[in-house]
Amino acid sequence: MEEKEKKKKKFKFWRIARSIALLLIVVLTLGVVGNMLVTKYEQKKYPAWGQLVEVSGKKMHVYTKGETGNTIVLLSGLGTAAPVLDFEPLMNELAQNNKVVVVEPFGSGWSEQTSKQRTVENIVEEWRTALQKANVKGPYILMPHSISGIYSMYYANKYPSEVKAVIGIDPTLPQAMEYFKESVPAMPKYLSMAAPTGLARLATYVSPKNVLPISADGTYSDENLKLTKILTAWNAYNKNVVNEASEINNNIKKTKNLSFPSSLPVMIFTTKPDKVNEEGKSNITFYENQLKNVASNKLVVLEGHHYLHWTHSKKISEEVNEFLAAYSGN
Repeated sequence: MEEKEKKKKKFKFWRIARSIALLLIVVLTLGVVGNMLVTKYEQKKYPAWGQLVEVSGKKMHVYTKGETGNTIVLLSGLGTAAPVLDFEPLMNELAQNNKVVVVEPFGSGWSEQTSKQRTVENIVEEWRTALQKANVKGPYILMPHSISGIYSMYYANKYPSEVKAVIGIDPTLPQAMEYFKESVPAMPKYLSMAAPTGLARLATYVSPKNVLPISADGTYSDENLKLTKILTAWNAYNKNVVNEASEINNNIKKTKNLSFPSSLPVMIFTTKPDKVNEEGKSNITFYENQLKNVASNKLVVLEGHHYLHWTHSKKISEEVNEFLAAYSGN
């Protein structure tokens, strides 16, 4: 009799567990389907601001503002969900004296995703193809933020005639890991499910501050912030972002022996160091070391965080115009 009771309880437990599992599957399925339908609706309602050009069989978004002066190409950091929106205040400032272009990499903004590996070679070739197909002529002022510093270093060495200057916004450069004796942080592959499952969309509602720029009120318009949340729901931690993170070590190995050409004007914006290691090394000493063999260079240190363009767009624009007027023949 006791044995029979045990079997009944065990059967009841597994029946409840199965019901819970089925419920979770139904909820997840509804979430995925619902998110997919909402995303398709949003993509029709909020079309790309600029040109969609075909690169390697996929659509890449290129947005341009301003007509005269230097052609400045703004290049986003890893995981920036909507580069055009992210750079908008800086673009508005720079476009008063320059032609400003944002190339949104695959997996970000209004660009599609790609199955091609996020190698430095592929990324740079995609930039070049997108610019050419959008009829944006060089030579360019490359203005990379964060991880795009590595790709810009490669671009400047591979195609020197196409690059007029490099202006980095706290750029990651190939020698940084070795200089600080640090390793590249990993990004788990399961994060690539955040957008398709609807979890990224949920995060924009539950914790919008984590996906929006940290800036003073009025820096970004209400329309911009609304679209930033929407495009984050489309793009957060997608397969291209995760793959790019996994390729960082390989991309560093391919570029760590490169340096800025001595004749290339280079300016870098960075933050005041929050720490100096026991060897006296900081982000400032690192960038000074990178610039020491560059004839025309400038290092600008600003208060703030890694996304300096969120809080210093006007100051950055002023410094850029002054630097280019002095060193690039304008």
